[in-house]
Amino acid sequence: MGIDDDAYTWIMKTDEYANKETLDEKARQWLDAVRSSVAPRPHLQVDPKRCALLVVDMLRYFASPQGRCFLPASVGVAPQIRSLLDAWRRNDGTVVFTRHCHEGEHDLGMLGRFFSDHIASGEPDSQIIEMLKPLDDEQVITKTTYDAFIGTNLEEYLKNERVDQVLVTGVLTHMCCETTARSAFCRGFEVYVPVDATASSCEERHLASLMAMADAVAVVMNTDEVLELWKKNK
Repeated sequence: MGIDDDAYTWIMKTDEYANKETLDEKARQWLDAVRSSVAPRPHLQVDPKRCALLVVDMLRYFASPQGRCFLPASVGVAPQIRSLLDAWRRNDGTVVFTRHCHEGEHDLGMLGRFFSDHIASGEPDSQIIEMLKPLDDEQVITKTTYDAFIGTNLEEYLKNERVDQVLVTGVLTHMCCETTARSAFCRGFEVYVPVDATASSCEERHLASLMAMADAVAVVMNTDEVLELWKKNK
């Protein structure tokens, strides 16, 4: 599961399109862009008590400066995810983490034909970053493709928790986050995505994904709006 020089060059082509200092302004711009082009859906509102927080693939591979596919924008969104995580924990909400990793060639599937580099389940890069480390009693789903529902017990777990909404955070916006959001929608869950709590490899892909999700499967908002709803729902 090593990487060749061409693959390494490709996966390192990422932009710091947002950081801790610029994220608030960027989020405002993204929300303005989405809300000016997508019909509002006021009948869909996050109810944190009915909503599971999904933290998708915030692994060292993507979200640590030492990770071999480091996404610079992940540094800016990690504190936003942490603030959501803290709110869910304080209020005994449902939290699910995902880890994308592989046991060997047998479970690579189409990803094995599409990409040269893969995350091995036992390597340090497969671990969730320390800032977002799951608690012992929190659910961690291991997946082998973009969709967190395929080949996992995620749908069963969410239904057992009696939640019918999901708030999708993590990386990459246009890959695992969007695919999981679409899959959740098709399974009957209301889907919400905070624009400042997901990250991609560049701003173009991030915004394009937000626009596509908002048009078809999700309500987009920002982290502060979600946190404010926790206060109102107490």
